[in-house]
Amino acid sequence: MQQNMGTIDRGIRVALAVVVGLLIATGQISGWLAIILGILAVVFVATSVISFCPLYLPFGIRTGSRK
Repeated sequence: MQQNMGTIDRGIRVALAVVVGLLIATGQISGWLAIILGILAVVFVATSVISFCPLYLPFGIRTGSRK
């Protein structure tokens, strides 16, 4: 699995995950929306940690440098 995410892309994903986590923790969002956004936040953090987004493959997207 080759990395296809750049530093800025990873940073944005982590920042969005933190915002969603804070919104859930403070009760600003709840119910199904909180569950769906929480799962999405976990996926964002996971893809950021491994620097690989499977959804980028079919479209040939690379936000990182080519090595």
